[in-house]
Amino acid sequence: MIIVTGATGRLGSAVVAQLLARVPAESIGVSVRDSGEARALAQRGVRVRTGDFSDPATLDHAFEGAEQVLVVSAAIRGPRAGQANRQAIDAAIRAGAERVLYTSHQAASPDSLFPAQLQHAATEEYLTQRDVAFTSLRHGFYASTFEIYLPDALETGELRLPQDGPVSWTAHADLAEVDAIALTRPGSLDGITPPLTAPELLDLADVARLLTDLSGRRIRRVVVDDDEWRATAVARGLPAPAADFTLGMFRAARRGEFAVTDPTLEGLLGRPATAAVSVLEGVLAAAGAVGTRTR
Repeated sequence: MIIVTGATGRLGSAVVAQLLARVPAESIGVSVRDSGEARALAQRGVRVRTGDFSDPATLDHAFEGAEQVLVVSAAIRGPRAGQANRQAIDAAIRAGAERVLYTSHQAASPDSLFPAQLQHAATEEYLTQRDVAFTSLRHGFYASTFEIYLPDALETGELRLPQDGPVSWTAHADLAEVDAIALTRPGSLDGITPPLTAPELLDLADVARLLTDLSGRRIRRVVVDDDEWRATAVARGLPAPAADFTLGMFRAARRGEFAVTDPTLEGLLGRPATAAVSVLEGVLAAAGAVGTRTR
């Protein structure tokens, strides 16, 4: 049985949808914190069990009978994330899983300026020390990040954020499909994978130009000092630790940590990756902000 954690989240639910197109529903199990949110999956024949990374006993039940477990990285920050990921990996091994897959990041590194990458690197190292076959899926930077910053830019006409650098923005849907391929196509991805990215590198100045083109309204890229951005973000309600965490993303980007592309994702998909402009179009359409192209 293939077990997917976090199966009601954005990534996990997309992975399960991809699996349902490839294997029988009864060969899929999901581990979710609230089983009520997975009723639709249960109705399709997927085994639904409650599992919480912070409570290993629940994972033992949720992972029972697992041949493979996809551990979708814990959606928390700091050292607690690393502990949660380790507990999920250990539970998968106790359940007898022959292979553990983990959703890592293209920039996982013990010296990254973005704190999330430190936890990914630590989890990868932990996996290498376990007596189990594993795949660490080094996902490209999620293009869904645009959804956080576009509303203000569309309202003000300015994309006001700290200095950044090129990023290989990659669509959730593409990554979910590759994760499902890894689970169902033996040998397609083993160990620590190459960066699973779209082929295009864009910085936020490029994004502002695309927004201008797509919306029909000029969007200016304005670089804001780190301390100024942090103060403004905290004043608007963002908790200080979250602001510091986010600043790490910008600092890592301008150091070039996300300026990496690789053909592996497109090779596995057998098609071009979803372009960042397509993701932007979707975000603008959802906001009712698609206008006449300016060029």
